[in-house]
Amino acid sequence: MKTKRIEIDSNQIDLEKISQASAVIQAGGLVVFPTETVYGVGANYFDPKAMQALREVKQRAEDKPFSVLIPTKEFFDDLAVPMDVSVYKIIDAFWPGPLTVVVPSRDGKTIGLRMTSHPVASELVWQSRCVVAAPSANVEGDDPATNCDQALEKLEGLVEMAIDSGASEIGQASTILDLTSGRKILRQGPISEQDIDVEASKKHVLFVCTGNSCRSVMAEYFLREILAGRKDVEVSSAGTSAFLSGGPTEQTIRTLEKEGINASNHRARCLNKIMTKKADLILAMTSMHRYQVVSFDSQATNRTYLLREFAKTTAGEYDLGVPDPIGQGAQTYDECAKVIKESVERIVELI
Repeated sequence: MKTKRIEIDSNQIDLEKISQASAVIQAGGLVVFPTETVYGVGANYFDPKAMQALREVKQRAEDKPFSVLIPTKEFFDDLAVPMDVSVYKIIDAFWPGPLTVVVPSRDGKTIGLRMTSHPVASELVWQSRCVVAAPSANVEGDDPATNCDQALEKLEGLVEMAIDSGASEIGQASTILDLTSGRKILRQGPISEQDIDVEASKKHVLFVCTGNSCRSVMAEYFLREILAGRKDVEVSSAGTSAFLSGGPTEQTIRTLEKEGINASNHRARCLNKIMTKKADLILAMTSMHRYQVVSFDSQATNRTYLLREFAKTTAGEYDLGVPDPIGQGAQTYDECAKVIKESVERIVELI
């Protein structure tokens, strides 16, 4: 068998060529491809024949597992068991990028997961429509290949296709972090243990409303202003029904400007599970928002509260929701901002 070699410019991706490569993987074949670290060789992780062929090509022992590439962070829970909050902080900070995490898998074993930042590799994983096993493109014991020529020195004729996108940007294999019991570096790569420890130890506060254009934006920016200079806390906001990349309402911008805060560059984000799983404290604007969060991610139940629970409320005031000011005038926004700011100021004591 002769390996078919194709060239793909990572700055101008040819989707048709990637489609050819993904078809090979779907059919049980092996494909050499670039990543930002080193070149890899991909196979369908759930195809026993493909995995056996990969093991033979790599000359890898039967008891040594393969790492896999996933297309988005949200796929993490499809393959791994639910993990500690710190794990989601780590993958959110370093994915896509040169970090492989070893975690307990849903089949009772362990699995190495990674999300690559290389545009060709990322598109290949998407188009393959399967979990792609992706060890480095070399025979076991040899140095990993950092370009296509090096990969084919030993793998020519053993793989169906090879994608040549030039030299790997980093040229060093990914950091491998074992998270099965605590945190342990199994292979040092571009990301250091100190980098990982810094991200894992950060406190994460998430504010949630509907559109991420008014209430949660004000809460996020008030807290950012109070915590200015602190690098150990990350503050973000999201909406349960946000229009992606939409900005704050004009009145939200003007209301925050009165406080000397510029939020004009804020872009709305739609709530996802990585956000909820990495947050130490989730603050919802209404009971409905809290219900939506815990329905979305039951593990977040004990970390999700109503923002106004932390405000000064009058006796007999049972509705602790923050009313939506959208479509209202400046006075309504100012009143909303006052309640939010008061609540946020009291949250600081918890961080």
